[in-house]
Amino acid sequence: MSNLNAMAEPLALPPPGLWHRPGFKRFRRHKLAVFGAATIIFLTLACIVGPWLLPYTDTFIDIRNRFAAPFSGPHVLGTDPLGRDILARLLMAGRISLAVGFSAMAIAMAIGIVVGMVAGFYEGALGAALMRFVDAMLCFPSIFLLLAISALISPSVPSIILLIAMTSWMEVARVVEAQIRSLKTREFAQAAVSFGASNRRIMIRELLPNAIAPIVVAATLNVAHAILAESYISFLGFGIQPPTPSWGNMLESAQSYLTSAPWLAIIPGAAITLAVTSFNFIGDGLRDALDPRMDGQ
Repeated sequence: MSNLNAMAEPLALPPPGLWHRPGFKRFRRHKLAVFGAATIIFLTLACIVGPWLLPYTDTFIDIRNRFAAPFSGPHVLGTDPLGRDILARLLMAGRISLAVGFSAMAIAMAIGIVVGMVAGFYEGALGAALMRFVDAMLCFPSIFLLLAISALISPSVPSIILLIAMTSWMEVARVVEAQIRSLKTREFAQAAVSFGASNRRIMIRELLPNAIAPIVVAATLNVAHAILAESYISFLGFGIQPPTPSWGNMLESAQSYLTSAPWLAIIPGAAITLAVTSFNFIGDGLRDALDPRMDGQ
């Protein structure tokens, strides 16, 4: 039996990943992906550490400098209608928006992976029922579903995270289901079946690691989707409520001052655009880096 195991092991090797040298080199050659990764690292560190380094907190009110323009006084990015420092609020809002993005992504990925893996492995009536449920959920436009549900619940950071996750796992499930259904007919999966491995072991130890490339790409795109979703439901007044800042509700509070103080909308809008675009760039780079067909390139 040990000889059979030794013969079967090469069949179970996963395709080259990002941290294999060819994959990492492909990622580094993708200039926009490297820019996106550097930007996200910078934004994350700035939002975590930045508020402690600033002379003003996000709740400090400088009544004498209301509507101060950027780079015109002691407040680097200016102040809002109450005299609060925009940079301090932007960084604190970034903590919330990025936390919502990463947390909603983690929950959505967990649900999507489980549903897709079970549907792809078992197929038959169970797999068909699960995928028809996924298709039914996809029939509802996510923005209207988000707004309808958010209008019925008390808005808070945890509830917004769960709400976004519950409306964004379906695409992940479809990707995982297609990958698992394809991989389970491969030689390494058939070898595991012949050795008597349990279904759970085959799914978790054999199939899931070999499907990791599209899952990682989907995860980065899911973070971008979650940040954008939080922004527009907060902008419409159904998301995270003041005084807790988020990039979305900073935009919402700025809409009355678009002509008199346009920087109130431009600055958080630029932060949302930069974060979402960077995650999309990272997704594109990971897609190329994790593609085993690109090994010779």
